[in-house]
Amino acid sequence: MSSSTPGPTAPGIGPAADTAPLSLCAREPHVPADRLVAEMVPPPRFDSVRFGTYIPDPNQPSQSEAVRVLEGFAAGLGGAGATGTGRRGLFGLGRAKAKPATGPRGVYLDGGYGVGKTHLLASLWHATPAEPALKAFGTFVELTNLVGALGFQQTVRTLSGHRLLCIDEFELDDPGDTVLVSTLLGKLVDAGVALAATSNTLPGKLGEGRFAAADFLREIQGLSAHFRALRIDGEDYRHRGLPEAPPPFTDEQVTKAAYATEGAALDDFPRLLDHLAKVHPSRYGALTDGLRAVCLTDVRPVPDQSTALRLVVLADRLYDREVPVLASGLPFDQLFSEEMLKGGYRKKYFRAISRLTALARDAGRLVQHG
Repeated sequence: MSSSTPGPTAPGIGPAADTAPLSLCAREPHVPADRLVAEMVPPPRFDSVRFGTYIPDPNQPSQSEAVRVLEGFAAGLGGAGATGTGRRGLFGLGRAKAKPATGPRGVYLDGGYGVGKTHLLASLWHATPAEPALKAFGTFVELTNLVGALGFQQTVRTLSGHRLLCIDEFELDDPGDTVLVSTLLGKLVDAGVALAATSNTLPGKLGEGRFAAADFLREIQGLSAHFRALRIDGEDYRHRGLPEAPPPFTDEQVTKAAYATEGAALDDFPRLLDHLAKVHPSRYGALTDGLRAVCLTDVRPVPDQSTALRLVVLADRLYDREVPVLASGLPFDQLFSEEMLKGGYRKKYFRAISRLTALARDAGRLVQHG
């Protein structure tokens, strides 16, 4: 990688690289437990978001209402005695006994993809009047991996002194993990921790997300009284008023841009899909460490559902980290088969298409400067 100082180029684009591009397929990261805990904060894309930067759709009053309710929820978490005081180490030692607060101890954001649920969840984290060590933010996959790394009881001790735990993309498609996390949340609520969640529920039900809220509350047995479900209606903001996704580039264009962009990775798409099977999805964030762009050649439809679900997680991590994706082959809206887009995981696949399309727009600058 070049050690020269980047010039005045577009964000994420450096000067011509003097070495070959990086490769995702060459990486098999291992993530220690202390890093898992330290990284339970909003990812880079959502590090600077706030309620004030959320732009509600004027045709969807539920969006403005969600902001109002969440601002009040955050303010209510600042009272003395809402949780233990003082900074704690990795395992939460020296924690004062938490005192449960009155009223709902959790909010659940229910709605389709692209309505800004993660933006609102991260805004809640930022608005909660507590130091970062007393609040945690992570995806469902990251939370289950934390339990796997620390063990259940140690995870309870680690998180029990927190004022707030935010869980993005709560899963209902893995019964074992769902029950595990549901039990964990029960312990945390008993310790006085406030909860907030968004969900990737199985779709195909009347009212789309309305039954999703019921499923979520039913799965976390005994916790329904602690949650207030907030329905957020609307269309995918990532494509609201924007042009269609750019068409794929040629292999030559993608390769040239990868060599000309410092910090870019260049991989053959089918080979990358094979490699993802060797890396646990909880490590996909680490897989993208230090990357300023991902360049993919020969994009084609994913061959099966297991591969598709792994690709969804990678797309989420790339989006969280604002890594542009430049590709040749088929456009991203042809990644998943018609059967997949009509099946139980379709909500995830549509979100992945939406996010990859947004990253493809960002990547157009790579070719312009390549």
